Amino acid sequence: MRTVLVPDSDGATLVRTDESGTVLGEPRRVSDVAATVREIEAAEHPRWVFEDTARVSPPLLADGVRVRRCHDLRLTGALLDMRAGRVTPAADVPVDDRPGLFDAVPTTPPDVVVERHRRQLAAVADDPRLRLLVAAESAGGLAAAEMSHDGLPFSTAAHRALLERALGPRTPEHVPPVRLREVADEVGAAFGRPVNPASQPEVVAAFAREGIELGSTRKYLLREVDHPAVEPLLRYRDLAKLHSTNGWTWLDAWVRGDRFRPVYVPGGVVSGRWASRGGGALQIPKALRSSVIADPGHTFVIADAGQLEPRILAAMSADPRMVAAAGADDLYSPVAAEAFGGDRAQAKVAILGVLYGATAGDARALLTMLRKRFPVAVQFVEDAARAGERGEVVHSWLGRACPPPSDSWWSNGDAHARGRFTRNFVVQATASEWALCLLADLRRRLADSPDDGELVFFQHDEVVVHTRRPDAAAAHVLAAADAATRLLFGDTAVRFPMDVGVRECYAEPEE
Repeated sequence: MRTVLVPDSDGATLVRTDESGTVLGEPRRVSDVAATVREIEAAEHPRWVFEDTARVSPPLLADGVRVRRCHDLRLTGALLDMRAGRVTPAADVPVDDRPGLFDAVPTTPPDVVVERHRRQLAAVADDPRLRLLVAAESAGGLAAAEMSHDGLPFSTAAHRALLERALGPRTPEHVPPVRLREVADEVGAAFGRPVNPASQPEVVAAFAREGIELGSTRKYLLREVDHPAVEPLLRYRDLAKLHSTNGWTWLDAWVRGDRFRPVYVPGGVVSGRWASRGGGALQIPKALRSSVIADPGHTFVIADAGQLEPRILAAMSADPRMVAAAGADDLYSPVAAEAFGGDRAQAKVAILGVLYGATAGDARALLTMLRKRFPVAVQFVEDAARAGERGEVVHSWLGRACPPPSDSWWSNGDAHARGRFTRNFVVQATASEWALCLLADLRRRLADSPDDGELVFFQHDEVVVHTRRPDAAAAHVLAAADAATRLLFGDTAVRFPMDVGVRECYAEPEE
């Protein structure tokens, strides 16, 4: 049973359908959306149909209502459009999670939503992999909304102390912090005259006056220069980045109630990886990690999948020797023993070269050695690369399509560059699907056992659970990884081990 929910400024319209999207009964109008959804969810656990979970879910979450599963029309539509060769611009997802958001966004007539749902189900049809992808993508939409609502535990006091140690006391927005001004003075002293460290033309000109020609002021170029201005210049950049990216203004905007509340964008990257809109959720730098502190009596269970993409390649290609290697805790060691005389470093370079198309220079010789021992795995990604070079579309394991080449590509596009993209796409997109299935299963397990913790962070192949019971939370993570593996690859010998850590602070102990 499915229930289409179309909220508007006066309430919502509910329409029941069967699994094919055929309407069952008359539409129902309700005024108290949250109470109605709570009642139906408790009694039936239907698959809710949301036009856009990022818009529909926040007001429900604000009223304490969570649903187990949904079909997200926006996310599913993006998958199906790409499979049909229709590249549509990303939707302008609201970043405001306040109750009453229904009032601020134009609504679509219920009959239009119902028909869109029916057409999507017809397009998915009985393809089991695509059905799994749609379900996982939609579950990811729910998880993203919930994590944005709940927030990642974040100590405002600790971050303010960090900013003051690094930058000095807070100043008005138009006034640089005292430490930035001091370091700028150090740069000027090194050059013997005032130089704006934030201005590339001024810095390049200052070095030119010293007889040092620079094409740019990139960090790796500056590090090769022997001049007293280099060290304060690099220090200035680090401090300026902290101030502009994660300074007091960022803290005011994105941390509320000692919770970092970013806006996640599921499927924001063509490979299916998530992006974020505001707050920089998927790029938490080292400087911030020491401020990510669990609540009293809680810890973080932090888990990430090791060597995910090589293991995905083994499972997809079913290369017997690669599958056997992927049954070990460290995939690279068996590969090294098979093809590289035990040299693990060479094995790692060769496999990553196969995945990312690094086939020139020393990588070419390593690839030749790898191909001799693992021909099926190597041929799998090379077939994807050749397809891309011909302008073809390739697909992930569950059916996510890569973007088709643009019209201009056919006349002057770089075939090799597209081949490198499609070579990696088939593996990276499938790795994203595995991680998304893990996320969806973990979310379900934690919902069934709420005392075992809450999901507070997800990026690429890493999940973080905030919990009073770390052993139980870790067990849920490991079980979810096993479930994701079975969902995608059935009874495979490929293992996807999770590196699990339990800490009160997100930062590594040595940080």
